[in-house]
Amino acid sequence: MEPITIDITILAPVQKVWDYFNDPEHITKWTFADESWHCPSSENDLKVGGKFKTRMEAKDGSFGFDFEGIYDEVSPNERIKYHMEDGRKVEVIFDKIDENTTKITEIFDPEKQNPVEMQRNGWYAILNNFHKYVENN
Repeated sequence: MEPITIDITILAPVQKVWDYFNDPEHITKWTFADESWHCPSSENDLKVGGKFKTRMEAKDGSFGFDFEGIYDEVSPNERIKYHMEDGRKVEVIFDKIDENTTKITEIFDPEKQNPVEMQRNGWYAILNNFHKYVENN
């Protein structure tokens, strides 16, 4: 299957966008696609070979899962590449447009259980949540 690409432009300097994307203190504030979900915990060892684990749960406790991966490439303020336990690859590009504008592009391998459009919408909802969090803090 072809990788899925999504992007969003954020009115914030690339350093702030990078920090908010990678700092567990911030990750727990934006990593969910819908208001009925939350992110109770996050761990992030941001280096090649390092691991991350982010817990996502429905607020009513009905469902939850760990989103985990291992970093393959880390170029501060520019790019992150990682792979998930099932081997799918993800690339996140931080593109500095100007001093106060950053474009984030995520390219990810889809999983086989859910329709591509559903996956694109879910990942985009999380990225849009991130966008709102960065611009409002």
